[in-house]
Amino acid sequence: MIDLVIEARSRDLGGFVVGRVLPFAQRRSIGPFVFFDHFGPLEFPPGIPRSVDVRPHPHIGLSTLSYLFEGEIMHRDSLGSEQAIRPGEVNWMTAGRGITHSERFERARAEGGPMHGIQAWVGLPVESEEVEPSFAHYGADALPTYESGGLWARLVAGAAFGAKAAVATYSPLFYVHWRLQPEARAQLPAEYSERAAFVATGSVEVDGQRANAGQMLVFAPGAPIAFTALTQATVMLLGGEPIGERYLEWNFVSSSKERIEQAKADWRAGRMKLPVHDDREFIPLPGDPPPPPNPMS
Repeated sequence: MIDLVIEARSRDLGGFVVGRVLPFAQRRSIGPFVFFDHFGPLEFPPGIPRSVDVRPHPHIGLSTLSYLFEGEIMHRDSLGSEQAIRPGEVNWMTAGRGITHSERFERARAEGGPMHGIQAWVGLPVESEEVEPSFAHYGADALPTYESGGLWARLVAGAAFGAKAAVATYSPLFYVHWRLQPEARAQLPAEYSERAAFVATGSVEVDGQRANAGQMLVFAPGAPIAFTALTQATVMLLGGEPIGERYLEWNFVSSSKERIEQAKADWRAGRMKLPVHDDREFIPLPGDPPPPPNPMS
């Protein structure tokens, strides 16, 4: 049964428009997923400006999960990681007590090309909010896949459908990529208390209701959910067990408002190390004046 339908809302990140799905006024999170942005599908021309990039910025109290259907993004962080992510791969960055990173469209700038993907944030349980920051990359061949009857599936993170992904998570969750051919049928089991499905492309029918690209369906607990593809479709399944109330301000997530205020003060004062290979610019705290231009950039 569908409890709620969330429509993606357009947000301009400074030259790059995304569809913001979570957090939503009536539903702040799904399991431990506290943030969900969908971008694309779009086609970049060669020579896109650097303003499209996501400049260095900080995080605390979460793991970021980057996943692409098309394109390539270069990740750099304050641990010294420098890793491109491509379709079907996972970049899993755990901020814990604090990390900074950038995401740049360098290949698209040089060559042009498609871009389509999802940026999700997974909140950390209270006992893990201040863990040491870390970064891990998983190739597409490290993630379980399944194919039958017009359905292709990849388990991106967590555990579902009797499989477990290699991605190291901190609480019970699932994140699954489905590709459905027209008229294909599939089912989401009832094993987690909070579950949702986001339609990235195409249309599906669920519980007698049509869902189109850009919509997230939030399901009531306790029963399997049947899907029928009305067109060729791309669907992301997500959810897990809730981790409790979380405060989210800018790029910071925490169970404590005071901890977020400390993170803001640390960023404003320059106490958070910038990415090792990308330290010539940064995004200021919202409301702060922009930094002076760097003659080296």
